[in-house]
Amino acid sequence: MARFLTRRRQRKLIVLVIGLVVAYAQQAGWLHRFQTATEANQPGLYQVVDFSDGDTVTVDMNGTDETIRFIGVDTPEVHDPRKTVQCFGKAASNFTRSLIGSNRIRLEADPLNTNRDRYNRLLRYVYLPDGQLVNAEIIKQGYGFAYLGFPFSKSDEFAALEREAREQSRGLWRDCTPTVNEFGGYTSDNAN
Repeated sequence: MARFLTRRRQRKLIVLVIGLVVAYAQQAGWLHRFQTATEANQPGLYQVVDFSDGDTVTVDMNGTDETIRFIGVDTPEVHDPRKTVQCFGKAASNFTRSLIGSNRIRLEADPLNTNRDRYNRLLRYVYLPDGQLVNAEIIKQGYGFAYLGFPFSKSDEFAALEREAREQSRGLWRDCTPTVNEFGGYTSDNAN
């Protein structure tokens, strides 16, 4: 039968059969299970084991707990013993927790930044499996500030996201009175 089909018709038939198999697999739930299993075993994705606050998490990195400080974003404090809980601190922590949820995260260093901060936390961009940059989303939605006190490659992007959130009165820009800090950025000192 194959010799009666032209090459063009053979290709069309193959594409049709593959399409039907994929559609059946999706309907049966096989493809989702395969994607989930593949994602869970994908190197470079780490499970969050603790949410410290809006800009710091702990991940299981090959059997070792590593604290990750998000590059370029600063959320209001909730655990600093020297300060009261800052305005929007709990909301920022809850936002980060709900944004990441049970997803495994991909971590990326910045060539302009150091590998660790003075508290020995890894400095990283944090990505969800779908490619969404958590650091940027926190700023964009008004749950944190662009932390411009140190060089990093996405500083212009993060500053623009902060400006947009401020102009649109999103999140803490609506409910708090941010003040300028020693780095020329903002901080949220009043408690809520």
